[in-house]
Amino acid sequence: MFNLNVNKNILILHFTVLVWGFTGVLGNLITIPALQLVWYRVLIAFLALGIYFLVTKQSIRVTRRQLLQILGVGVLVGIHWLLFFHAIKIATVSVALVTLSSLTLFTSILEPIINKHKVSKLELGVGLLIILGIYLIFKFEFQYKWGIICGLSCAFFASIFSICNAKMVKNCSPTLITFYEMIGAWIAVSIFMYFMNSYNSALILSQSNFYYLLILGVVCTAFAYVLGVAVMKELSAFTVALTTNLEPIYGIILAMLIFGQQEKMSLGFYLGASIVLGAVFLFPYIKTKLEQRKSKRLDKA
Repeated sequence: MFNLNVNKNILILHFTVLVWGFTGVLGNLITIPALQLVWYRVLIAFLALGIYFLVTKQSIRVTRRQLLQILGVGVLVGIHWLLFFHAIKIATVSVALVTLSSLTLFTSILEPIINKHKVSKLELGVGLLIILGIYLIFKFEFQYKWGIICGLSCAFFASIFSICNAKMVKNCSPTLITFYEMIGAWIAVSIFMYFMNSYNSALILSQSNFYYLLILGVVCTAFAYVLGVAVMKELSAFTVALTTNLEPIYGIILAMLIFGQQEKMSLGFYLGASIVLGAVFLFPYIKTKLEQRKSKRLDKA
């Protein structure tokens, strides 16, 4: 019975990661600019999560300090998504997803600085491999240089808010954190839109854009997040980390199937992408093996 339950949760996790991978495809299908796209995404996401809290009758109360912290991190989430979708608009889905995978590189550098602990040699090694992969992508796909820069910047902000979330989740519900982060992101993007005088164009949506935005906000953000949190109760952190690394792979495959020639890249891009994704994918596996070996040595001692 236990194995059956675990297998069911693994399938749910893969489905969730597939849905996350579809986010990049939707970013390309939605024809409005990245600024308006993100505004709608976070608005729909926090409304959907608000409905979820009402249906489940869960409290949304947090302390004032927690609220300010979470809203602040939400601003970083908003910047992250703006850069991600802008990268898709000016480059391709594949470029945006592969450069986003450099999240591991930035985390390996920023986490020891923020949390004030020793730099991991393994993380540093993985980071160097990712740099090599990105160098190859830059070299062979230089026409997408601004898309690559936006993708890397997006990963940088994702690394910061991921580190912040890892701290906050110890004292607050992950779903509550997401709910208030979406509000924080929406407030920040709304202020930016006000100064950019972008509200008039934001309110004009085609039927296809409206439906795609609903899928993006409800299915790919709110629903997928709730599913992702639910399976974490049954699966190990290693299984979740390893499976989540499939997101760019699923996204690139979906983009190639849907957009065809538009997503066709050079051989150099695929070589660089393979190095980046290979490093990211193998990292949790190698880390777990090293920790197991260290644990056995301590047991023997």
